Amino acid sequence: MSGLVFIISAPSGSGKSTLVNEIRQEIGGLEFSISYTTRKPRGSEQPGREYFFIERPEFERMIRDGAFLEHAEVFGNYYGTARHFLDDARARGNDLLLDIDVQGAAQVQKNLPEAISIFVLPPSRSELERRLRRRSTDTDEVINRRLKTASGEIENYRNYSYILVNDRLEDSIEALKAIMLSERARHDGRPPSGEEQHLLDLAAQRRLEAMSASIQSILATFGPE
Repeated sequence: MSGLVFIISAPSGSGKSTLVNEIRQEIGGLEFSISYTTRKPRGSEQPGREYFFIERPEFERMIRDGAFLEHAEVFGNYYGTARHFLDDARARGNDLLLDIDVQGAAQVQKNLPEAISIFVLPPSRSELERRLRRRSTDTDEVINRRLKTASGEIENYRNYSYILVNDRLEDSIEALKAIMLSERARHDGRPPSGEEQHLLDLAAQRRLEAMSASIQSILATFGPE
C-alpha cells in the first residue's frame, strides 16, 4: 500500500458521512480516522464508532499536549484528529482517510501538502436544506445557521484538488472510488492498466479545473434570495 492521505470535507448535510461509510466498504487498505469531539452523541451514535466523545477540559489538554494533527471549533464544539491515526496507518502501509471540515483541512494541507483533498458539494442550497430538515435532529435556528455556514465553507472549494457534487449517491461513490484508486495508481508510478486508465479519466472529470461551471451554478443558489 502507498501510505497516501485523503482529505474529504463538505458542508453539514451534504451526505459526506454516507459517502465515507460506503467507500470504506469498497476500498481495502484504507484506514479511517475517527474524530474526537466535545459535542454530545446524536441519535444512535456510539462512542468510538462515529466519534470519540470527550469533555472540553480533556480536549483542551490534548491540544496542549500536541496530540492533534488538526483541530477546530465548530458550532461551539471542538473536533479534532489525533496524530496517532496517521502514524499507525503509515506503520501498516495503509492509506488514511480524514473526514474533516475546511478549518481542519487547511491545517492538514499546511503540514501535509501532498495530501489529496476532496470537497463534497450539495447540488443546490434548497437540496441541502431539505437534507438537513430530513435528519430531524436540529432546530430551525440551527438549520439556518448551518446553511449560512455552508455558504462560507463552499467558498473554500479552490483549496481542494477534487470537487464531488453529491447528487446521486451511486454516481458519487463511483467517482470517489475512482479518485482514490487513480491516485494510488499515479503514486505507484507505473503505466496504468485499461481499468486504471478508465479510473484516471473518471477522476480527471472531478478535478477542480474541470468542475468550474458546475461549481458556479451551485454557488449561485447560495446567493441573495
